[in-house]
Amino acid sequence: MARRAWYWLLALPFIALLDVPIYNRIDPRWDGIPFFYWYQLAWVVLTAALLGIVYLATRERAR
Repeated sequence: MARRAWYWLLALPFIALLDVPIYNRIDPRWDGIPFFYWYQLAWVVLTAALLGIVYLATRERAR
């Protein structure tokens, strides 16, 4: 049961990107890239990290 709780982390990217009007803006810019694009790109990186964390936390241990 405790292992299943880790899967809730995978809902974070979905929830963060669900409400588009929150991040649908141009400013602030980062190296000329509008906020809309770098917010989504940041979530790509964070999602990869979350997938790694969930995988390591839920994998079967070798005996």
